[in-house]
Formats: sequence, structure tokens, C-alpha cells
Amino acid sequence: MDVFEAIAEPNRRTLLDLLAQGERTAGELVATLPDLTQPTVSRHLRVLREVGLVEVRPDAQRRIYALRPDGLVPIDEWIDRYRRYWTGHLDALERHLHRTHGGEPVE
Repeated sequence: MDVFEAIAEPNRRTLLDLLAQGERTAGELVATLPDLTQPTVSRHLRVLREVGLVEVRPDAQRRIYALRPDGLVPIDEWIDRYRRYWTGHLDALERHLHRTHGGEPVE
């Protein structure tokens, strides 16, 4: 499995979102996903660890999980090829809003 397959699963993306806010114990992560069992969350965390998106360290009886930002590099490199399309569309939208609102800030 690669990074793209790993993040295709919505619960894994949720785990990454939580870890982007800071380190969490496995128990804390399980508590945020009440529809999933502890073994299921553990399997998702194992997948994320195996593809390099998450790291884990023991802390007595607990396991602390953290995001590995360098694991996101392949995703960023892939998205970078398409970023120029977004910039052009966003610039066009900004010009359109500026024209239609007479230069007034749009909220």
C-alpha cells in the first residue's frame, strides 16, 4: 500500500487531521471515533505508520502517535502539478468579484 491508498480511507484521514493538531495516545484516538472499535483504529494506525505518515513512541503502557510531516511529501509533490490550475481559477474569481462588486470587499 502507498500513501495515496492509505489516505483514501476516510477514517484514516480523520486520524491524520487529529494528529495534525498534536500528539495523541491510541486511547484518545479511539475515543474520537466512537463508531470504530479499538482493534479497527489500531489497524488504521498501523497502515498510516507503515506508509510513513505516522510515528509511534512508547510511553510506559501507552503508545503516543504523531504525524510525520515528511510523509506528506509525495502528496504535496503530486498536488503541486495541479496547483497552477487552482491559482488561475482563483485569480479569475477574484477579478470577477472585484468587477461585480465595484471594488468593494466581498465577505
